[in-house]
Amino acid sequence: MPYGYRDRTGIVMATGLLMLLAGLGSAFLGPLEMYPFYLFSEGGRFYYEGFGFGSFMFGNIAVQIVGYYIIAALLIPLGYGHLLRRRWARTLFVTLIWCWLVLGAPLGLVFLFTLLSVKDLSLAAALAATVAVGLSYAVAPWLLLRMYNSRDIRHTFENADSSEYWIDNTPIPILILACLFVLYAIFLHIPILFNGLFPLFGAWLSGLEGTIALDITILLMAGLAWGTARQKWWAWWGGLVYLGALTASGLTTLLSSSDAEILSALDLPALEMDMLDGMPLTGAHFAVFVGVPLLITLTLFILSRKHFGPVGPELPTGGGAQ
Repeated sequence: MPYGYRDRTGIVMATGLLMLLAGLGSAFLGPLEMYPFYLFSEGGRFYYEGFGFGSFMFGNIAVQIVGYYIIAALLIPLGYGHLLRRRWARTLFVTLIWCWLVLGAPLGLVFLFTLLSVKDLSLAAALAATVAVGLSYAVAPWLLLRMYNSRDIRHTFENADSSEYWIDNTPIPILILACLFVLYAIFLHIPILFNGLFPLFGAWLSGLEGTIALDITILLMAGLAWGTARQKWWAWWGGLVYLGALTASGLTTLLSSSDAEILSALDLPALEMDMLDGMPLTGAHFAVFVGVPLLITLTLFILSRKHFGPVGPELPTGGGAQ
């Protein structure tokens, strides 16, 4: 037993059990959340003209369903890994915490906006949701990072599992970037639900053109995730250009667009247009949601150059070069 090390098996297994239960709960809610499609479809309690693929409410329900499945896909394996004290579980969880610090604030704001716009909440409930989102970003991740990077937790996992895993031998910045690219590839499917909206350096593509642009962007993001995870030199150079262009395209388009222009490009049903028209949101607000995570990712990408392979084959050293 390492000097000064205190076994934290109880904490690790309790955390794993909570993760497993939360993941199973999300797996249960995912299919259940599909039922609201019936409620908003023709003949349902909340039906309105225009509801369907391309409407705001349809996309909102679909995104919630996907969110439940993503949570389940992450928490169930993490819970299992914690219960068995597998080393990869600690590394993966630390990676996801850092990803949350990149994405948490914008996602939290989007969550609050969606919640307040489609639910009839009391003031107390709205304040409680705001406080919960704030704590989930400003407090919880830092406490968890401190806990999972501690000597006690690290040795609790390492002493229970002596196996070598790829994830444990990969630098944390690389894991964070690869994970972010996978998440971005998933998130880029969302605009397809909203008329295929795609920002292209000051203009909006939509419909089939926008969907094709999103398709290409998703495929490039997936390739970048693979290359980054493998620490390929081309992934760094390609990612630098790709992330820079994607960030510039999104920011220039959103900052130059009014809320009326964005709503017009979305082409939502009349009832939804009237509802969203009164929201105090402009292109600048959405630029924060999109731009902050991308700028942080781009900065992290630049700072991670040392973790990527050299350009071209390495020359032999020592006697072989003579």
